[in-house]
Amino acid sequence: MARLPRLNLPNVPQHIVQRGNNRQVTFAEPDDYVVYLEKLKYYAKEYEVKVHAFVLITNHVHLLATPTTSNGVSKLMQFLRRYYVRYFNQAYKRTGTLWERRFKSTLVDSDNYFLVMNRYIELNPVRADMVQHPAEYTWSSYQHNRARKVIEFITEHDLYTHLGTNPEERQAHYRALFERDIPPYTLEEIKTATDKMWVLGNDKFKQQVEVMSGRRASPLPKGGDRKSEAFLKSKE
Repeated sequence: MARLPRLNLPNVPQHIVQRGNNRQVTFAEPDDYVVYLEKLKYYAKEYEVKVHAFVLITNHVHLLATPTTSNGVSKLMQFLRRYYVRYFNQAYKRTGTLWERRFKSTLVDSDNYFLVMNRYIELNPVRADMVQHPAEYTWSSYQHNRARKVIEFITEHDLYTHLGTNPEERQAHYRALFERDIPPYTLEEIKTATDKMWVLGNDKFKQQVEVMSGRRASPLPKGGDRKSEAFLKSKE
């Protein structure tokens, strides 16, 4: 089956995942994280991509970002990937592939999933049993969003700024979001949408994406579902 084109729409947030090839280590020393973030800042500005959240783990990266052009994310990831592979191979005297061939991405329904996705990304080190709380992990946007330090390339989304009327209020309300767990069904929904590169959102949002992009935003019904009254009616 032919691979569907990647969903890219300007001004719609994307959850992006880049993994090490065969899950190999991609960040071995603190300097590696620093280099990656410096180049993320550079290429995000170069290709007009607003980065809202991130986490760098030893063998993969999560980003939540909004492009202002249709190819902004693809350009950002292409040039960031190339630069970092050259840096890493030279630093560790190695050759060959570092990242998986294709990064994963999914469009995110801001109204219903944006702040959940922020939490999902920044809680990654907790789910991996690396720390007990996201505040303990250095290489994450939680350090900015909860007001421990300023990360210059972070663009605060409207849904974040609307958490309060001033920075202190916003940060306090943001920290409070982490006092409750993300439901297991939501975790699975995020993982599936990202891995399959479908859209993460409600039916209305998916329909809007299909109209704007000209391609499916979710998988076709299977088996009996395809023959159901709802499926047949949708084809009328």
